[in-house]
Amino acid sequence: MALQLNRNTAPIRMRNYGRIVQDMIAYAGNMPAGPERDSLEVYIAQCMRQRNLVWNRDQEAGLNRVKEDIIRLSDGKLTCDSPAFEQMLAQSNANGVKKKKK
Repeated sequence: MALQLNRNTAPIRMRNYGRIVQDMIAYAGNMPAGPERDSLEVYIAQCMRQRNLVWNRDQEAGLNRVKEDIIRLSDGKLTCDSPAFEQMLAQSNANGVKKKKK
């Protein structure tokens, strides 16, 4: 008897992030609000930023764009308004200014 595996065959909404990030956002959207969900939101944002840098090497996608994409992918369930996310956003804005080499 062969074991039948259930696969997620739903279309990927944003291909640059991939199915795993989409599944993580769906999982976090079903979690109750609390520190675990907040830390998962921060982790998802970090993963999304890294994947976006790989996909779009020429463009620097800030965390504001990632925040908008998280809200869009979760259909408004995740709002990214935790203090940890805001702290990460402030750090990235402070480190985002790069000096050009001459």
